Amino acid sequence: MNKRQITYGLKALSRADSDLAAAIKTFGAPEPRVRPEGFETFLGTIVSQQISTAAATAIMGRVRALLPSCTPEGIDQVSDAALRGAGLSFRKIEYVRGLAQAEQTGALEVNALGALSDAAAIERITALRGFGIWSAEIYLMFSLGRKDIFPAGDLALQVALGRLKSLETKPTPSQARALTEHWSPWRSVGALFLWHYYQGAPVSE
Repeated sequence: MNKRQITYGLKALSRADSDLAAAIKTFGAPEPRVRPEGFETFLGTIVSQQISTAAATAIMGRVRALLPSCTPEGIDQVSDAALRGAGLSFRKIEYVRGLAQAEQTGALEVNALGALSDAAAIERITALRGFGIWSAEIYLMFSLGRKDIFPAGDLALQVALGRLKSLETKPTPSQARALTEHWSPWRSVGALFLWHYYQGAPVSE
């Protein structure tokens, strides 16, 4: 989503939710977050799991340098030992091999995901080992530009939503989805704002 879409979405959200309207007035608009579509983004998702951003960047750089091409075929040309040397765990190597195989067999078809509905795209992505619903939703939001996704399992979103709604505890994923249902069809913009709000909103004592 670009700045124009975010601005339009925030206006719609402000009309739909007074708490959100007040927070948007105080904290302003979030910056766009865009990630490219394609196989390399999926590979990067695996690399970055459960490690710091700095470590993920370093390992991804070594993996890119190792591969003859950042494609399933490029993965096939590199040994497990070489991937291990680049910094991937044995489990992540399994996920990378599974990703490459899914793309080659047509089980994934990264370039076709954009033509699918949100639900169908999420179902196809989560069929891959190593990809949960959060990873799928993030891909839809930031790579496919889908406007009505809310990654309710995200801890920061839960905390921010709890603060926004003055709840005593953070909502569960199902509660978060219910609390933001009326944000449709701009829930992606709402989520993007909540991450922004999470960084700047004061913690209630």
